[in-house]
Amino acid sequence: MGIRFVLMVNKQGQTRLAQYYEYLTIEERRALEGEIVRKCLARNEHQCSFVEHRNYKIVYRRYASLFFLVGVDADENELAILEFIHLLVETMDRHFGNVCELDIMFHLEKVHFMLEEMVMNGCIVETSKANILAPIQLMDKAS
Repeated sequence: MGIRFVLMVNKQGQTRLAQYYEYLTIEERRALEGEIVRKCLARNEHQCSFVEHRNYKIVYRRYASLFFLVGVDADENELAILEFIHLLVETMDRHFGNVCELDIMFHLEKVHFMLEEMVMNGCIVETSKANILAPIQLMDKAS
């Protein structure tokens, strides 16, 4: 398993989306998120986008007011995870049209669905934006 968790956090440190691919209790998740968010938000834009924390490697990227943080195993390829983050943002952009924090807040189930189409049990299984969005567009047509 490569990806352990995906977090989307705003500049104030509020978690907007959290998806875990390993079991952690609520208390462990809350503590882990707090530590990671403080560590990543304190870094400036001239520092690299990789941080080691506990037994995770955190790969993060900032898009507008949102930080996308992905916790992976120590042996995972950082650049591949940066590409994954970019693909996720591009997919959301295609669906929502210039995605923003409010889109994620008001359509959280769709964002989780996109993430579930892309990642299964911590492994990236789909990278085609059309294939990721097809089931969501079918659900939109049906409703």
